[in-house]
Amino acid sequence: MKFFYFLPLLLLSCWLKAQTISREELIFLTTEWKGERFPDGRPKIPDAVIEQARTVSLDDVWTILEGEGYHCQFDGGWKMIYDNKPIVGRAVTAMFIPSRPDVEAHMKERGQQKGFKGNSNSWPIQQLSKGDVYVADGFGKITDGTLIGSTLGNAIYARSGNGVVFNAAARDLEGLKEIDGFNALVRDWDPSFLKNVMLSGLNVPIRIGRAVVLPGDLVLTSSEGVVFVPAHLAEKVIGIAAFIQVKDQFGFEMVKAGKYTPGEIDNNWTDAIREAFLEWQHKQTGKKPMTRQELDKMLEKRTW
Repeated sequence: MKFFYFLPLLLLSCWLKAQTISREELIFLTTEWKGERFPDGRPKIPDAVIEQARTVSLDDVWTILEGEGYHCQFDGGWKMIYDNKPIVGRAVTAMFIPSRPDVEAHMKERGQQKGFKGNSNSWPIQQLSKGDVYVADGFGKITDGTLIGSTLGNAIYARSGNGVVFNAAARDLEGLKEIDGFNALVRDWDPSFLKNVMLSGLNVPIRIGRAVVLPGDLVLTSSEGVVFVPAHLAEKVIGIAAFIQVKDQFGFEMVKAGKYTPGEIDNNWTDAIREAFLEWQHKQTGKKPMTRQELDKMLEKRTW
């Protein structure tokens, strides 16, 4: 809860700095990340991790995060353009609040001085790189809360090659469907235009429903909802989730064949099951087999 007490003060400081936080502040908030960063300080999760994330189960990722002590990373109750096409990438975050004319005028003036163009809902698009996901908290507004239509959808896809996650609405669903490869996770679809909404934070910590999101987090969606993986845990979590898929495939085959019972497969594996798994895995094509040492380490102190 202390984080949420700190968040309003952080956002106020962002207003005074034209809706953005400094590179130093972003590095401070993501201190656990030790890898490469974007010029603005966002963690740059490797492309290989993002590609592997496309193959794993959101449920497995959630379970692993729970075991790591991260209990506020998932949110459900969404509408998607395509519920069978996951959105996967690095988060670029934006926070929107109801507009107040005096503050909005100052923000627009300062934003324009810093090179931002057009309405503030398009400013985050200028921050996107390939593989990024535009993640915005629009305080759940539906009518007059449509953060994008097909024009901005095309601009987003041109810069990121990716989709969006909005705690708000979007408009022009049929036009967005025409953008090959684009997908959106939104609260609802509405024909209205964005009204009485202003940008209050860009690349700041935000809340998406019951989840906390930091810039650079790994975004993973499914028809169930969205999970945000802290950047410093992304490689570990996705690696374990990928192993769970292989482990489950083995378990299903063994149970169907009557070789082991569900209770044996779901509990800590005996030496015999571990050896059977390694033998089975060596016969799988296109998969790098594990060593016994690697398998034992993966199964040690498991929380999933």
